[in-house]
Amino acid sequence: MYHVICATQNPAKIRAILAAFELIFGAGSCHIDAVSVESGVPEQPIGNEETRRGARQRVEYARNASPDADFWVAIEAGIDDASTFSWVVIENKHRCGEARSATLPLPKAILERVLAGEALGPVMSEWSGISEIGRKEGAIGVFTAGHLTRSSVYHQAVLLALSPFHNAVYH
Repeated sequence: MYHVICATQNPAKIRAILAAFELIFGAGSCHIDAVSVESGVPEQPIGNEETRRGARQRVEYARNASPDADFWVAIEAGIDDASTFSWVVIENKHRCGEARSATLPLPKAILERVLAGEALGPVMSEWSGISEIGRKEGAIGVFTAGHLTRSSVYHQAVLLALSPFHNAVYH
């Protein structure tokens, strides 16, 4: 059984990570522990590089906190241009996998507030009336009428980041 450290305590992210690992490695193949670590970037990262750096740093800090695990995983959500997206970083003792998620265009009224310094989650919670929306369906759920959720989009990106760990061509 793989011991997986999630560098988050966000339920939407943990669900995505667990589902992807079980899809690739089999049901019951992993035990996940969630740890709270800093990203080293602002609460709302702006730009591709800052967001990616936040995910990489979360993995590093999680690895330092739990060095005996088999995998360390981080998901960092950010804003780039007029969209929201995330970076997934997964490491084990031998390799690293990274993937960027799909992007969601944001309405101008929401984007303006985020670019002025507010984090997307609280802005969306206020706008939608859904408390702690970032721990639930997220902006993605609201703007896709529930057809996609934050967790479902993260799930896809986690699967992509897992590619180097189960395909022999990467070895």
